[in-house]
Amino acid sequence: MAQDTLPASLGGAVDLSAIAARRDQPAQPTARPEGTAGVIVDIGDADFGQIVELSSTVPVIIDIWAEWCGPCKQLSPVLERLVEGYGGRLVLAKVDADTNPQLVQAFNAQSIPTVAAVIGGRPAPLFTGALPEEQVKDVLEQVLAFAEQQGITGRIPVAGDEPEQEPQPEPVPPLHQEAYDALDAGDLDTAIGAFERAIAQNPRDADAIAGLAQVRLLARLRGLGADEIRAAAAAAPQDVEAQLLAADLDLSGGHVEDAFLRLLDLMATLSGDEKQDVRLRLLDHFEIVGVDDPRVHAARKRLTTLLY
Repeated sequence: MAQDTLPASLGGAVDLSAIAARRDQPAQPTARPEGTAGVIVDIGDADFGQIVELSSTVPVIIDIWAEWCGPCKQLSPVLERLVEGYGGRLVLAKVDADTNPQLVQAFNAQSIPTVAAVIGGRPAPLFTGALPEEQVKDVLEQVLAFAEQQGITGRIPVAGDEPEQEPQPEPVPPLHQEAYDALDAGDLDTAIGAFERAIAQNPRDADAIAGLAQVRLLARLRGLGADEIRAAAAAAPQDVEAQLLAADLDLSGGHVEDAFLRLLDLMATLSGDEKQDVRLRLLDHFEIVGVDDPRVHAARKRLTTLLY
């Protein structure tokens, strides 16, 4: 007579450590017919350790059966169909009672069919005998619910799964690519022209705006030595062009705060067109550094106070 074992008993199960310890042996579970894709496997005494490992990812249902067993022939197709329906959230491991006496003993299978579960390495009995399909499904649902409580919510690939596609990078806009190619060739003027045309087409093209600011900075520093720029800035603290170049040099060397401070301090002493020139250079620098950078936020706040 069939006996249902509720999931509350899942914690008090038999000790399978002796069999699981044999996991280092080379035997492998044998896949079932095509279409089940690993969710139904035949296992034996020697390879049960792999099932114990697998049970840390998905619950494994153990079906102990025999060829001569009439109720087994009723239950096994039901178990296979239901497990396949869970799409890799369960695995069914079938054990031939006639050829695997250690597993039969370990699960205390006094009659067959015997159905058990292994969840997170912990085995537990479920039921014996051939149950109606609805009752079997209810038991499997309870196994999944218990496994979820234990944090075991994995899934193994099944036939028909679409392979995960790596996200494809966004195609580079043609004018951007033209600018990058020109930069690779050292042609700054062509790169500037390409970015300017991209912005003309889309004034909100943030990548082109930042790219243009970067290339213009390189063009301003082209052919000038760092020592020459710094000497000129030190000799003429109020020379706007000298300070703008020094700020460009600071930024190109990664000294972001120094570049911002130089321009903001200079701006505080200016008025008219010269003040506007410094403001525009600061905005270019903000684009190069990145408008979300906290250093830009701080500099923009001071810039606002200097303008009003």
